Amino acid sequence: MDSYYRPEDLERFAEVGRTKPELWERFMAWYEEVFADGALAAREKALIALGVAHALQCPYCIDAYTRKSLEHGADLEQMTEAIHVAGAIRGGASLSHGVQMRTVAQTLGME
Repeated sequence: MDSYYRPEDLERFAEVGRTKPELWERFMAWYEEVFADGALAAREKALIALGVAHALQCPYCIDAYTRKSLEHGADLEQMTEAIHVAGAIRGGASLSHGVQMRTVAQTLGME
């Protein structure tokens, strides 16, 4: 096996619902509603999902939402911008936790 993540496994996602089909059906109904056109267009939602997929580092989601973004008319520049936004938020979140580090350091008399 070349990688822990195999692209062909994305096609097997629905197998997760075999043991508890009622929960899978509820999840899928909710999921489909979330991604339907609403106040945000499906294209915008696909771009948001693409950014989140990168922040969560989910290769299956990156694959799926790259495809969805393209299907909904996004281009490479827009998708690249979406992942930069996700990166900036993730980086900012990491840096903002530096306040916790500073609080502990101050408590220990290091500042």
